[in-house]
Amino acid sequence: MDEDNFFNEVIRVKFYAVKSGRKPGIYRTWEEAKKQVDGFSGAEYKSFDKVTDATEYMNFGKEERDRVMEKDESALNEAANKIIKLNPKSDDYFAYIYTDGGTRNSGAGVKGGSVAPTDKAAWAYLIEWDGKRISNSGGEYGATNNKMEQTGFINALEKLIELGFNEKKLMFRLDSKYVLQPITEGWLEGWKKRGWKKSSGELANVEEWKKIDKLLANFPDAHFEWVKGHANHPGNEFVDGLLNQYMDEEM
Repeated sequence: MDEDNFFNEVIRVKFYAVKSGRKPGIYRTWEEAKKQVDGFSGAEYKSFDKVTDATEYMNFGKEERDRVMEKDESALNEAANKIIKLNPKSDDYFAYIYTDGGTRNSGAGVKGGSVAPTDKAAWAYLIEWDGKRISNSGGEYGATNNKMEQTGFINALEKLIELGFNEKKLMFRLDSKYVLQPITEGWLEGWKKRGWKKSSGELANVEEWKKIDKLLANFPDAHFEWVKGHANHPGNEFVDGLLNQYMDEEM
């Protein structure tokens, strides 16, 4: 990867402008903006890479623009402090990795409900190391939440190999026990020995599990930690917001 492409992938700062919603304004996270527009009839909102573009979209005057700029600077400092506290500078781990997956399942909450071919599904990952951050997201229609959790993890592993980080000491923080437990509890190895079957029968998402098993062989010093989803964990909230942003803006 050349230097220009590398730095183009470094995570962009996003600003979410809610023109019509419960509380119109400019928000720094999708989670905050989502609360204002979800279920709101006639909601109007858009994301921007620059705060000035967001204020222009909102038709803010000079006084309002200055107030937003001041508030944004404080928010950025606060976010940076959170990350520093969460991932203190140490020699323990070279990088911290967060992955997530999700769906807009029309059958969710309905007994016997299933994923429809038109349901949106997406994944995202975030890699943090030495003051740098890289992220990515993607999606498909009709996929399950579990498959998207696997896909986010797979894409993160592939990116780490591309960056040459796979032999470093890495900490993976996931909220998906579906992905974590087969790795940390040894189930993956057991399924493999049985011809990719569970002791109780068929195994779902076999191709994804095979790919995870093959990729993990390149990570001799990988460590894993479960984090509770939607619990104000900055890295986890970021990837959750990123995959929801993908479903809203790219699908």
